[in-house]
Amino acid sequence: MTLTPEDLERIASLTLAHYEQSAEGFREGTRDHDVSQNIAALLRHIRGEPPYTLLDLGCGPGRDLKVFRDLGHTAVGLDGAAPFVEMARADSGCEVWQQDFLHLDLPAERFDGIFANASLFHVPGQELPRVLRQLHASLKPDGVLFSSNPRGNNEEGWNGPRYGSYHDLGGWRRFMTEAGFVELEHYYRPTGLPREQQPWLASVWRKPTSATRDRTTC
Repeated sequence: MTLTPEDLERIASLTLAHYEQSAEGFREGTRDHDVSQNIAALLRHIRGEPPYTLLDLGCGPGRDLKVFRDLGHTAVGLDGAAPFVEMARADSGCEVWQQDFLHLDLPAERFDGIFANASLFHVPGQELPRVLRQLHASLKPDGVLFSSNPRGNNEEGWNGPRYGSYHDLGGWRRFMTEAGFVELEHYYRPTGLPREQQPWLASVWRKPTSATRDRTTC
């Protein structure tokens, strides 16, 4: 099924409206979520000396922006929901851009790392290649992208008031490699549980330089 421009606008507007209407409850409900494993997975793969310039894609109320800031990095947030943008700016003191994922306007080769924690699954599959190419272009050479998404069987559609795409590892790999990324690692969350109790697929990817490609093929 091909989504029309009107379909895509409806997906974006209704999904963002859900977050805007539940912004305060979302902040309280996720304030204490421990994603330190994911933050560490991004940072350990970035080459060069810190501090790093990082983009928190779908930063929500700014919980993880504050962590990156407190670690000494230059963190920029991005979210499409206006209440989240205001919260994130106030709580983190970081620069936060209001953009939805279907209308990104990102600077070229600015970021050492992109942190897409529970965000990219809102992008419809037909638009995902374009969005991933935009993220790829916004990373510096050798830059790193972290993603964590609820996993599924490569289906998509409405889940209540939100639209989501639910990929398995093979499907996600195809999207990422076709966008030019090289896989560094993947794991399932929460850690230490049987696979059927691990709904989240986390993965880390590099934007390769020619030298990186040579090392991965040796």
